[in-house]
Amino acid sequence: MTPTTVTVDSEGTVTGNTYDKYGTTNPVARRLQAGFERNLEELFAQAAPTTLLDVGCGEGVHTYNWAQKPGVERIVGLDLDDPQLHEAWKGRQHPNLQYVVMKAENLPFAENEFEVATAIEVLEHVPDPAHTVAEMARIASKWLLVSVPREPLWRGLNMARGAYWKDLGNTPGHLNHWSKRSFVKLLSQHGTVVEARSPFPWTMLLVRVGA
Repeated sequence: MTPTTVTVDSEGTVTGNTYDKYGTTNPVARRLQAGFERNLEELFAQAAPTTLLDVGCGEGVHTYNWAQKPGVERIVGLDLDDPQLHEAWKGRQHPNLQYVVMKAENLPFAENEFEVATAIEVLEHVPDPAHTVAEMARIASKWLLVSVPREPLWRGLNMARGAYWKDLGNTPGHLNHWSKRSFVKLLSQHGTVVEARSPFPWTMLLVRVGA
């Protein structure tokens, strides 16, 4: 994968991607990413939202793609203040899409304001993931769609390819680490895990809020 620039704030929260996972030419990485995207799109179709909040939308790749789906009336993508993200957002605009700059700790949205809240490769970065998930569940009336690196597999793979040995394979900015079982346990506090998928090497869940 091709390295890219990341920004790290005082709490260790990372903005941007350590690698360009969308533009990589590595055939193995592209195959893994394709499996991730396929599972994500299937779970998004199952949720079938008309309104969606994308927490930690990054460059807006998924946010912009979802905004163009039939039936999506409103989608908000939020992330930290970063010039690179602002520039990426300029190229990913749609009439029903809004980008906002804020942290995920206390979302300024009403209870059940969105049908779906997503956090795709985000919760491993936030200082208090349990609180962030609770906030997402508060503003989502139907579904949570979330994914994280599957541990300890993720760190093991990093070390196998000679990356981040000093940090025992931990990707820069990863503050939290979950096995599939522990991630399901966390999300089950806010509803029923309807789908628990394992596109290698991630965990991806679709959760029916409050069910």
